[in-house]
Amino acid sequence: MPERELSTTLDDSFDRYLQDKGKGRGGDGGNYRRNAARELERFVEWAAGDRGGDDWTGIVPDDVDQRPTFEDLDERVFREYARHLAGDRGLKQNTVQTYYRYISAWCGWCVNEGYLEAHYAQRASAMAPLPDDNGRKPGDQQAWTSEQRHALTRHVDERARDAIETYTTLPEDADPLDRQRARYGALKEARDRALVFVLAYTAVRVGELLQDPNDPRRRGVRWEDIELEDGSMDVYRKKQQWDAASLPDPVITPLRNYYKIMNPPTERWPVFPTFDQRTLATLVQDELADRGNRSDAIEERRAEFARDLLLALAEDIRPPSITTDGARSILSRLSENAEIDIDHPKHDYLAPHGGRRGMGEVLVRAFGYTVAARYLDNSEEMVRERYSHIEAGELGNVATEALQEVDGAE
Repeated sequence: MPERELSTTLDDSFDRYLQDKGKGRGGDGGNYRRNAARELERFVEWAAGDRGGDDWTGIVPDDVDQRPTFEDLDERVFREYARHLAGDRGLKQNTVQTYYRYISAWCGWCVNEGYLEAHYAQRASAMAPLPDDNGRKPGDQQAWTSEQRHALTRHVDERARDAIETYTTLPEDADPLDRQRARYGALKEARDRALVFVLAYTAVRVGELLQDPNDPRRRGVRWEDIELEDGSMDVYRKKQQWDAASLPDPVITPLRNYYKIMNPPTERWPVFPTFDQRTLATLVQDELADRGNRSDAIEERRAEFARDLLLALAEDIRPPSITTDGARSILSRLSENAEIDIDHPKHDYLAPHGGRRGMGEVLVRAFGYTVAARYLDNSEEMVRERYSHIEAGELGNVATEALQEVDGAE
């Protein structure tokens, strides 16, 4: 191995590695890149002696004044880091495993790129201190029950119906701003209803539906991506390609009514735009300024509308989609307002992934693993693994029936 590679500091390799692992143009996006960057920073701080406790001085000899280099790495270093992660710091077993995998993946990349001569992180002695990855079993993740799904969809449906009725039954001589406020209220409730129904019944991943700030390709579903007549929606799948997802009957009417109220100026508008006032205010001000409007004219135009979202619709100033975090905030609010009983160790609200897993439960029980795998856009093997508790329960029932037959025969 060239001497220049051995003397390279660890963090000098990070940018290239993260670019290779990132998504989008230039490799600048993606959740994996963000999480890996965080763990690599922690690793290099630990290696330098800045983490790990008062007695830890790092992997560089005390008499050497330099940042850790590849020459300082061997399997004993990774063994110590595994022991550091597995220490009593409140991390769950599967979390320790996940953090170590980020470092191990980087180590493997370094071997391929010529920084290291061996994949030290994958050696048995290095991984020995890691706990068994049994912190989360199939069936432990939140899945919306039928009762929870019905309670939430009923709640948002009632709110949307009331708001739409308030808007559509206003007298013709109603004040224009009052009419705009009523439309805005109807739009917000209709958006929330459509979002809940899509998450509850389509089993689409929330990252495929909404904007992911860490992945520029995931800009959120637009109206041009939806075919209500055919009952389909184009989404950018986890497997890094566009694909059609099914829109079952319960989803069609909420989307159609929502589209009618929104009446987007173009089909390129996001289906689920942000309603954040600060974001929208900045957006319309900047866009109108770019179109040559003076600041006083912009404020006069804004004063004509009860909300900047309505001005954006009128001027075709396309807002961004809500983010995946925004969806979690919406569901947290709706779950609380609907007073839904939730008993889960991690979530005190109906989380987005729970809608997908809930539909998975329904499909596996009704049609089996093969059909469920197609609908969930997963391999049958993965679906069997994630919903293995269903098969175990069914086999338990079979065993019970067998015992009853044998006992009866005796």
